[in-house]
Amino acid sequence: MAIQKETLAVRPSGRASDELRAVSLEIGVNKYAEGACLVRFGDTHVLCTASVEERVPPFLRNTGRGWVTAEYGMLPRSTGERTDREAARGRQSGRTHEIQRLIGRSLRAVTDLAALGERQVRIDCDVLQADGGTRTAAVTGSYVALHLAFVGLRDKGLTKTIPLLDQVAAVSCGLVGGSAVLDLDYGEDSTAETDANFVMTGSGLIIEVQGTAEKTPFTEAQFTHLMTLARAGIERLVAAQRRILKLL
Repeated sequence: MAIQKETLAVRPSGRASDELRAVSLEIGVNKYAEGACLVRFGDTHVLCTASVEERVPPFLRNTGRGWVTAEYGMLPRSTGERTDREAARGRQSGRTHEIQRLIGRSLRAVTDLAALGERQVRIDCDVLQADGGTRTAAVTGSYVALHLAFVGLRDKGLTKTIPLLDQVAAVSCGLVGGSAVLDLDYGEDSTAETDANFVMTGSGLIIEVQGTAEKTPFTEAQFTHLMTLARAGIERLVAAQRRILKLL
């Protein structure tokens, strides 16, 4: 569904309402991990690595099925002021738990866990620099890292195929100054009337939507507009994943 040109607003960054930040997916950034991707959404930079383990959580033992899980963290100077590492505080925040569960759910939704066999892939998402949208960047980059790890399993003969059912990517949208905009940076996110994160497959299916009225409730028509923006943005992110993985 095309967005009417008259609905597009100019943003502080100079982007149009339906414009992503500059997106970059870089592979080969870690010599040890089975898969790795440095993802950049503008000034948000996240390093995603995938580690393969020949074991599964206790609840999956002797089932023949595998597992994909994720951990997420922000480095002390990923933001304007230094924050302590959560390990130094002795516990993870509720936000961290929420985001890493989101990443894990998103990746499992497109993984053939039976074809993976009884092994686990751990995804680590480390935010090097944050300017809004760290969770959506993490989901998008994690898929690339996971895909690379699965290619390695297949090439070693440990799996018959790449155990993926589809791609997955994520993007934020919101209502800022009454206008629906795509891929919020921190300045927009911190002032948005509505903030939403969309996780979708490469074939356009919805995995998860997180949407909140930060100031005033929003209408169904406004939500539909946000969904339309998100779908178009995710199509571009999926295309970027395909290019870096040479899936075209």
